[in-house]
Amino acid sequence: MSQSINQQRRRFLGIAGGILAVSRLGLIGAASAQSKPALPAVKAGGHTSIGPVKQINAGVLDPGYVEMGPASGPAVILLHGWPYDIHSYADVAPALADAGYRVIVPYLRGYGTTRFLSSDTMRSGQPVAVAADIIALMDALKIEKAVLGGYDWGARTANIMAVLWPERCKAMVSVSGYLIGSQAAGKMPLPPKAELQWWYQFYFATERGREGYAKNRHDFNRLIWQLASPQWKFDDATYDRSAAAFENPDHVDIVIHNYRWRLGLAEGEAKYDAFEKTLAEAPVIAIPTITMEGDANGAPHPEPSAYAKKFSGHYEHRQLAGGIGHNLPQEAPQAFVQAIIDVSKA
Repeated sequence: MSQSINQQRRRFLGIAGGILAVSRLGLIGAASAQSKPALPAVKAGGHTSIGPVKQINAGVLDPGYVEMGPASGPAVILLHGWPYDIHSYADVAPALADAGYRVIVPYLRGYGTTRFLSSDTMRSGQPVAVAADIIALMDALKIEKAVLGGYDWGARTANIMAVLWPERCKAMVSVSGYLIGSQAAGKMPLPPKAELQWWYQFYFATERGREGYAKNRHDFNRLIWQLASPQWKFDDATYDRSAAAFENPDHVDIVIHNYRWRLGLAEGEAKYDAFEKTLAEAPVIAIPTITMEGDANGAPHPEPSAYAKKFSGHYEHRQLAGGIGHNLPQEAPQAFVQAIIDVSKA
């Protein structure tokens, strides 16, 4: 048996056996999650496309989104991060649809086919604005309540929705846990090693960084993929499928504003000021939640013990072994699908 096959087999076995849980109270434990034989195998990279993409007017956007599964099934909304796109859920979405869920996978503002309805609308990357987009999409699709799943920007969006609109959120799977922040918190200096991980945020704070990202976004974002998931052996085709989403005409504006806003270097939208006051208090999330983390996440992320007490409802943490990086749904789709199914029944 070749070395590559051996490595793949070890990685698969590591993923299957590496799911650890914490108790409902959020205390980190060492109990292994049992396998779920009822769920068919979900192979990472088994699907090379996701679609077709639909469009609908929702709030200030004409968002692009993929919809799968029965219209009458319980709704699941899957949210991607930066610099990724809806292909993060190319394997997850079909598996959930086959399990009977109505699955919605939208392009966030500034990605793919999502467009602003007016040229006068601020090209804001303010996290609460992104969360409001998803509530508007739910309204447009007549979805009263949904299970949310996300990582990176997507997890932060889900966290914010769970705090500000808990009546619209049935449950949540959040990679890297609790990610709600504020401008005040963003101004606080971190230890040098932690600051180093945020190098791109400081780059984006400069006009040189903005111009560099606009000019080199394809190669820049590929570098982020490599740093954030150092053991993920994605190929050119996999990356290029997602990289097409970065050609959105608003992409650079949204990304730069997001990271400048976090440092307090850019203003947000006044209509969200009251929401920001609520979020600045780092409120506890009450909806059922499963948090997840890969053992090879190279992106900045908090330790599970740091956020376990931020969840007051049914709560569980699952730690994945096997070289799983930042883009957990695409790297370990089976574990992500199982988490969505489990939390939806909590």
